[in-house]
Amino acid sequence: MRKIVYAGSTFYTGDALAEALLDYARALARHGIADTIFVPGRTMQGETDEVELLLGPASQIVSEPVELVGEEIDDDELLSQLRTLTAQLAPHKSAAEPADGSSGSDDEGERRTFDDML
Repeated sequence: MRKIVYAGSTFYTGDALAEALLDYARALARHGIADTIFVPGRTMQGETDEVELLLGPASQIVSEPVELVGEEIDDDELLSQLRTLTAQLAPHKSAAEPADGSSGSDDEGERRTFDDML
């Protein structure tokens, strides 16, 4: 289970959902766009509900592991949807770019960002 801290609120959700949520938020930020999603979660009071999140370039989300008693929160349909949306926003390699992701350049001094390595 993961504790998600977002916009001054905290809720708990499953590991896979938390990972997909952060991956999607990062993909949205790369494109400078936003989306609203509903994520199943457990509130601080222990109630299970859907949490509405506005994800965008300025989203500041923290996810950390926690040990909670009870079932792991999951939603296979949402998980699949988040993964699909994230994949649609992934950078596409051009046909001229080598399959290994290299630029084809012998320039050892070329600077790469962290996102370039993903």
